Amino acid sequence: MPRCRVDEIQWKNRRAYRLSNGTVEVIVLEGGGHIADFRLCGSQLNLLWEAPWQTIEPQTFSPREHATFYGDAAVGKLLSGYTGHALALPYFGMPSTAEAAQGLALHGEAASSQWSIIRAVGDDNSGSLLMEVALPVYKLQVQRKISLNIDSCVVSITEIVTNRAGSEVEFQWVEHAAFGKPLFTNGEASLYISATRGTTWPLGYEGHDFLLNDAEIQWPHAPSIDGGSTDLSQPFVRDGTGFVAALLTDPNRENAFAVVHNRRSALAAGYSFDRARFPWIALWEENRAREYAPWNGITRARGVEFGTSPMPLGLDHARRMHTLFDTPVLAHLAGNASSETQYQLFVSPVPADWTQIKDVRQSGTTLVVRGDGTKWISLRF
Repeated sequence: MPRCRVDEIQWKNRRAYRLSNGTVEVIVLEGGGHIADFRLCGSQLNLLWEAPWQTIEPQTFSPREHATFYGDAAVGKLLSGYTGHALALPYFGMPSTAEAAQGLALHGEAASSQWSIIRAVGDDNSGSLLMEVALPVYKLQVQRKISLNIDSCVVSITEIVTNRAGSEVEFQWVEHAAFGKPLFTNGEASLYISATRGTTWPLGYEGHDFLLNDAEIQWPHAPSIDGGSTDLSQPFVRDGTGFVAALLTDPNRENAFAVVHNRRSALAAGYSFDRARFPWIALWEENRAREYAPWNGITRARGVEFGTSPMPLGLDHARRMHTLFDTPVLAHLAGNASSETQYQLFVSPVPADWTQIKDVRQSGTTLVVRGDGTKWISLRF
């Protein structure tokens, strides 16, 4: 009889824990706290993006030993350990000069720190993993609980950020999720997001631009660098390019969603999250544009990064911007206070004749995924 298991394992020479209920399994790394692997049990298909380079525990990164393989100190410290889904906190983007001087990495302290496992429990009905990390520079603490019920294909993730300082802190909180092949493949898959409008990155993509800089978007259409229009729901259209864009999720919804529909595999996989807590999605695509390590001209990744901030430009820029499209781009937390959110990571087979995903709605402990016409699937968690 299937039961929920929580096991300590090695994942590609990394310390990890695996939660499984006989239907799906999810693997979380202690180093960086990354959600590295999510799949249907028995499947060879990891539904999240996997780094094509060999990763290490990020807290062991040494610029002297590892910069050649992963990049310089700030970037390399993150990329040495990153795969799948990372937590960008307390800032989103490159560290400031002051932050870099303290040894901080791209996308903040949480994604490059060693997380502690507090409790790992599995039984006939459910499994859960409780983990936490302390961020000494910003005096924040993050606690994450990953839960999986028997017979469910939905993983529930609860995160609590606590300010251990006596005064208010401004911070950015972004779930840096990413998809790639084989799930997210050109000609076979599309990305559906509950987004409305947005804007493209103002700084270009290292001379390999796919989109026009600093231009407005009406999702899913965006102005391309050649003067035309492109559909951002389609992945990896033009080799040798990349882009970053900021998308505002629909303010008329309680839950927002980002889901990949692979028509060939007849699968839908993605996220449902609290729109009030996370109003933004930063969309990033690397399509074999970066020739240097660790990208090496072979990497295809699509980041779908939902959170408090629209672009990875760091805290100082977010403070100056304050709002975009009349929506805040920063989070605030009073001294000794906590902030909590829950989001869901899910996968489900869908009818082979579905051509699109129209909607993902949360009702209590159920996700309703709607496809063509009036067809829908109900997923309990």
